[in-house]
Amino acid sequence: MYQVHSVAPHLLPQLLREMPKAELHIHIEGSLEPELIFALAQRNGVTLPYANVEALRAAYAFTNLQSFLDIYYAGASVLLHEQDFYDMAWAYLQRAAADHVVHAEIFFDPQTHTERGVPMATVINGLHRACVDAQATLGVSAQLILCFLRHLSEEAALQTFNEALPFKTKFIGVGLDSSEVGHPPEKFQKVFALAHAHGLHLVAHAGEEGPPAYMWSALDVLHVERIDHGVQAVHDATLMARLAKDRTPLTVCPLSNQKLCVFPDLKDHNIGQLLDAGLCVTLNSDDPAYFGGYLNDNFLQTFAATGLTAQQAYVLASNSFEASFVPEVQKNQWLHALKQTFQKFADQD
Repeated sequence: MYQVHSVAPHLLPQLLREMPKAELHIHIEGSLEPELIFALAQRNGVTLPYANVEALRAAYAFTNLQSFLDIYYAGASVLLHEQDFYDMAWAYLQRAAADHVVHAEIFFDPQTHTERGVPMATVINGLHRACVDAQATLGVSAQLILCFLRHLSEEAALQTFNEALPFKTKFIGVGLDSSEVGHPPEKFQKVFALAHAHGLHLVAHAGEEGPPAYMWSALDVLHVERIDHGVQAVHDATLMARLAKDRTPLTVCPLSNQKLCVFPDLKDHNIGQLLDAGLCVTLNSDDPAYFGGYLNDNFLQTFAATGLTAQQAYVLASNSFEASFVPEVQKNQWLHALKQTFQKFADQD
């Protein structure tokens, strides 16, 4: 492991901002800011149940995952045309570039849109076009992961997957999101096996509000390569040991966890405990428009609240490259750039 030379405490926030990093847990619909929601509503003639941007923002007082999802789906109702999906993704990718995100693996929820009559092609083509433009214009690598809504049936997931197959070259994997409690991963065993047979990467949300048992079944039934969230792993020592031994990545989202009351106070977040146990933890923004911040906001606020160190910043950033679904050559290039950034700040000490 690369050992970070001393970085002056007053330089740590700037280091967090400038270091290259990957984001592996970002729901593109959750990056839809109120201003863009209202702009798209006006463009598409959609009436919202909120008077203005301020009224919508005032509704962002969530008590749990479900209270967030209710508003999340209302916001998504303004997305109707390919250009809407492009505009949403492009807005996120510009923010990612400003945060020195060099690579993003972006979740999207096609069922949120196809259930409203929006064609699969409209969703995927709009998002994919923004990813292509981000590489060319912003220098940000971006790839898509299709997520199934776990509160719906596996039959609906299978139908969604079959509808998406003609566009398989435009996404790299499948995931599982939405309401966790009461919807264990094994509910989706068939569709994940089918996605694997088609050569796609597999990830799943588990251990956010759900128990460690959900993480076990995500690993052993769905055979996922990454677990999204996973903070409940600390309640199962055997699981913790397995995650550390196998270097199974956890895509942890601190501001999301605080906003949804998984950890009522950010200073109580267990990301330090997960790192100390040797797990491949990454830091991510989840649904940044709703949870109070994009990736650098998550780094800055989490480090300020928990006292994480420059060495841990390096570990989190390098883990984000290790956990990404890109070739080793590209990972090594990003790691080299990361070390150069840390050396620059150490030289200023």
